[in-house]
Amino acid sequence: MAIFFYKKAPEIPCDEAEAARYLGYARASLPQGEVAELLHSSCAELQRSIVPQAVYAVFPLSAGQDYQLYFAGQQVQSSDLTKNLEGCSQVALFAATIGPQVDAYIRRAQAQSRAKAAVLQGAAAMFTENFVELLNAHIRQQAAAEGRRTHPRYSPGYGDVPLAVQKIFFSLLPCSRIGLTLMDTLIMAPEKSVTAFVGIE
Repeated sequence: MAIFFYKKAPEIPCDEAEAARYLGYARASLPQGEVAELLHSSCAELQRSIVPQAVYAVFPLSAGQDYQLYFAGQQVQSSDLTKNLEGCSQVALFAATIGPQVDAYIRRAQAQSRAKAAVLQGAAAMFTENFVELLNAHIRQQAAAEGRRTHPRYSPGYGDVPLAVQKIFFSLLPCSRIGLTLMDTLIMAPEKSVTAFVGIE
């Protein structure tokens, strides 16, 4: 089994319209005035401080009856994930984060301004999603080089895949190497982090 580390530098693309969407704005009606200025400054602030890192590995995948999936000595039962991975002979597991500094910024803002904290949350969600999309593209390119194609990513906590499946990611991947930990609540720290399956067909 090969473990791959992924870092994207110098910066993750900024999409202020997408950050505004996380705040509840439609793309056709972006914020104006003070909110727009706060969004712009918050995005710029975070873009300078994020430290995007990821780790992933690819494992052989097989499926059994009753929606059982088998990989790397692990077993997961899920109808939703089975449908997502239908036709796949391999599965990539990844863990990605934009770093702990973001959590610190948001905590400080919460003590000073609810509006600033909310905008930082939206901006951080946007940067996390953009980083994961870059990672997805990287995994997709690696698969294409071998004549394969990937399926859409699927994360624990969605559909019938419980958050407890996070433990599998932390048992198979050296998540601590990118500063990622799993708390007893099954929530990751730093908060702006993602784990996901990517099927390879």
